[in-house]
Amino acid sequence: MSRGLDLICMGRAAVDLYGEQIGARLEDQTSFARYLGGCPANIAVGSARLGLRVAMLTRVGNEQNGSFVREALAAEGVDVSHVATDPAKLTALVFLAIKDRTTFPLLFYRHDCADMTVSAADFDRDFIASAKALLVSGTHFSQPHTAAACFAALEHARKFVFDIDYRPVLWGLTAPGLGERRFV
Repeated sequence: MSRGLDLICMGRAAVDLYGEQIGARLEDQTSFARYLGGCPANIAVGSARLGLRVAMLTRVGNEQNGSFVREALAAEGVDVSHVATDPAKLTALVFLAIKDRTTFPLLFYRHDCADMTVSAADFDRDFIASAKALLVSGTHFSQPHTAAACFAALEHARKFVFDIDYRPVLWGLTAPGLGERRFV
């Protein structure tokens, strides 16, 4: 870390379970492959692959999926020193399918999940200021507690990137089964 961080990604970190039966409805999937998910986590990995020094700021559950998220990030070269383990919440989970070129059903299991408990207590001014930029995710502005944590982090950021990451279902604007709906 002699040269400091280029980017801190704050927000969603989850497990994505993609249906392996391409072309089938989500209801008809019989097997799934596990991947790292969540826009900020994916951006952290992509940025690390491009050679940037990146850290993730989030929370995961104290369970196997939390270990998977932390290990997947670390394996890609992402600093996980600020991936906290929430003792009471589970890591978020998403089921996805690829039905056709325009239809990607997804079902979010994010109610009361670990990454939505991230707080200002999970970081300090020096950590945020150590990066050239802070990325915050729109999903974390959907709840007052996580919005407050994002605003607190932004106060110390040199520059910031706003990932819109707008999912109407995560704002409570659609029924839980309408996760693929992008516009409301």
